[in-house]
Amino acid sequence: MEYLSHIIIPGDKLFMLPNATLYELGILTSNVHMAWLRTVSGRLKSDYSYSNTVVYNNFPWPTPTDAQRQKIEQTAQAILDARALYPDASLADLYDELTMPPELRKAHQQNDRAVMEAYGIPVKGTTESMCVAELMRRYQALTAAEK
Repeated sequence: MEYLSHIIIPGDKLFMLPNATLYELGILTSNVHMAWLRTVSGRLKSDYSYSNTVVYNNFPWPTPTDAQRQKIEQTAQAILDARALYPDASLADLYDELTMPPELRKAHQQNDRAVMEAYGIPVKGTTESMCVAELMRRYQALTAAEK
């Protein structure tokens, strides 16, 4: 995910969230959203295929307090600040699991904690499958409320 401050024209496989804030960036780059993505998205070969209709539109967003929302905005900004330390690096370079800059890894870990707290998911001891189970419960509640 990238946070763009300029106008672009998205192509077929690029989804854009107009007027996105740091809050949305924080949620969408979190381990919680990535767990959802890995569970519900399609694949092309071994690559995930992010679909706005399947992944994004069905994602159960948290209902954070003002303080939690502000914390997520701060941690999302920290991710952007850490990325900015490496202006010549691509996202692929920055997110190589073996060579990820420590300040970027730390910023993501702090963001993950802030997002999990907004969902009320315990940070310690929660596996990805437990996280997805909680998201599925929330999704079921949202869809049941629509009926």
